[in-house]
Amino acid sequence: MSNTPDPEPLRWVKSTYSAGEGQCIEWAPDHAATTGVVPVRDSKDPNGPVLHLSPKGWAGFVKFAADQA
Repeated sequence: MSNTPDPEPLRWVKSTYSAGEGQCIEWAPDHAATTGVVPVRDSKDPNGPVLHLSPKGWAGFVKFAADQA
């Protein structure tokens, strides 16, 4: 996790697996495509910590979320 801002602003996208009850996460697909690191944050706290996942970690996270639906 990191609270250090990236040198360039990231384009954040709300996950399609986010629920409508405010349980939303956002990720930065452009950054992931260029660096191989998937930043993830809580959409309710855009200035809060950012979790940086590997592509494999992100895939596991998405699978877990899909399995919970």
